Amino acid sequence: MPIIRKPLRPLLLTLLFTLTSLIQIQLINIEQVFRSVENHLTNAVRSSKLQVKYPRSYNFKQSLVTVKSSDWTSGFFPGCLWYMYEYSKDSRWKVEAERWNAGLEEEKNNTNTHDLGFMLYCSFGNGYRLTGDTRYKEILLQGAKSLASRFNPTVGSIRSWDHGEKGFPVIVDNMMNLELLFWAAKESMDKRFYHIAVTHANNTLKNHYRENGSSYHVVDYDPKTGKIKSRTTAQGYSNESSWARGQAWGLYGFTMTYRETRDKTYLIHAEKIADYFIGNLPKNNVPYWDFNAPNIPFEVQDASAAAIAASALVELSQYSEKNSAAYLNTAEKILISLSSTSFFAGEKTNGNFVLMHSVGSKPDKSEVDVPLIFADYYFLEALLRHDSLKKSKK
Repeated sequence: MPIIRKPLRPLLLTLLFTLTSLIQIQLINIEQVFRSVENHLTNAVRSSKLQVKYPRSYNFKQSLVTVKSSDWTSGFFPGCLWYMYEYSKDSRWKVEAERWNAGLEEEKNNTNTHDLGFMLYCSFGNGYRLTGDTRYKEILLQGAKSLASRFNPTVGSIRSWDHGEKGFPVIVDNMMNLELLFWAAKESMDKRFYHIAVTHANNTLKNHYRENGSSYHVVDYDPKTGKIKSRTTAQGYSNESSWARGQAWGLYGFTMTYRETRDKTYLIHAEKIADYFIGNLPKNNVPYWDFNAPNIPFEVQDASAAAIAASALVELSQYSEKNSAAYLNTAEKILISLSSTSFFAGEKTNGNFVLMHSVGSKPDKSEVDVPLIFADYYFLEALLRHDSLKKSKK
């Protein structure tokens, strides 16, 4: 009966896949995942005695890659410890997080980087949110002042990189650091922080994005005139391709900007980015490192992009009227994949990082298919957000 079987087969497969997905979603066990995460973090803390070198990655030579406090990734490990404390309520994680925070304080005066949001808000920001420690508030406010010093009113953006003396490069990643400015505006009542954040977001929306919701990685401006000099990539496949982590940064950044402003322009844009991201995901919902990489499905996947997007989609699902269920469903599917043995590392492996298979910069052959600390951070954040949302609906 070939005439009957051919049309039924794809339908049955679709129904089976949908049913399997629904069953899997019900099997997300936050408690079990966090028990495993706690074992990873316990081993990581034991193997890292000095709070002046921050875990970043684990290379193929099976050695831990650590960085100084001035590295853009330095705040993520303390952030993971704060998230462990938030979930467990175990004071030992608060003690560890405070110890690791301490080595970052000097970065509050660092005006040579746009990444102060990553470095300070993920560490001291979570610490202040969970403890109310006024020392953390002062550190964050000073960090916001340092970040704001990089704003050029002619360009209407915060400068991302200092290399390239004649240009003014702005990367889509920079959307993530606006959260520190929005926070500072509320805490200090200084409207300049808010103005800088909104102006930067507006120019990123206008100049970084294509009609289909994908983004360029780098937009370089003339600092004297504000005119665009070029649109390129540093970590994507090509200038016109869609670097997966860049898409995730933008999705997260514009979702957060809507939360802080309630301007629906940002919500509509976040939905557009989300639709592009979701529409280009493979079956396991973990994106390849670039959506336009030439050898898909034989390209490496990027767990960090998946984790960032999952966290953003959980939040976006609470704001979107038309796609709430779809966004939450995709976030859950991503978390299922990241919690599986395909991406979740076994205990005392993977340099004590939680997730495997992330990508730093494939064009530079740097940190390809390795664990990366920011993948762990946003994975834990996504789990906590998902757990909080579930509990709020009971």
